[in-house]
Amino acid sequence: MAPQSQMQTNMEEKAPGRNGQSANDPSLSPTTHGSSSSPPSRNQGGASSNTRRKRKKQFAVSTRLEKEVAENGSIKDCNSWFCCCARRLGNMFVLCSWPDGSPIVIAGPCWAFCMLVTVPMILGISGAVAYFVIIDESSPLPFWIAYIYFPVLGIVLASLFCVSCQDPGLMERVRDEEAGQGGWFWNEQVGSFRPPGALYCRECAVLIQDYDHLCPWTGTGIGRKNMLAFKVFLVGVNVLCYFSVILVIVALLTGLRN
Repeated sequence: MAPQSQMQTNMEEKAPGRNGQSANDPSLSPTTHGSSSSPPSRNQGGASSNTRRKRKKQFAVSTRLEKEVAENGSIKDCNSWFCCCARRLGNMFVLCSWPDGSPIVIAGPCWAFCMLVTVPMILGISGAVAYFVIIDESSPLPFWIAYIYFPVLGIVLASLFCVSCQDPGLMERVRDEEAGQGGWFWNEQVGSFRPPGALYCRECAVLIQDYDHLCPWTGTGIGRKNMLAFKVFLVGVNVLCYFSVILVIVALLTGLRN
């Protein structure tokens, strides 16, 4: 009787489970060292979500420029000295970006002209008008004009900053052939499909959505995302210019009469 009971016990210990595994297999146990194991689907979902978060956008940049960088290393020019802390994207310079690589603050290829010509011209002319015509105690103009002139100047400078340092509409590189069947066109300069209206900017060396032109006064290309700020800047700078001329003429005529 003892051998039969021992054989029966051994057979029960070796009895396979549903998947052909032993009942004492630790992989079938719901707990391991007192802690429950999480379902693999949740782990896979978390890993995929982390992958999506860490994935950075690949923008449509000039393939010729990318080839030069791959062969000769980073480009050495005056921009590399003044924008040493920026990430180069074509001929544009990303100063601050989101985790996915989308630029928050970006400078165009003509940023030097904007900083050394446009900004000093606006500040110089408006500052001279404000000092000699508006703020001066001997000025014949009423002081309340300053409450109109300085807000206009602030709008001009703010809109200029939004144009010059905003993403003009950089597009990601798309090489899926389905995009070509959906009405997109192949652009050899950046090695990517582009939608109608998106054009390659030779100076910026990137593909810009609804690209209009390169404005050296603002230092960057004009596209979909900074077009509104560009129009505000145009209106504001014209209002400021004509306003300044009118104030100077009125002050001169009033001074001559007195």
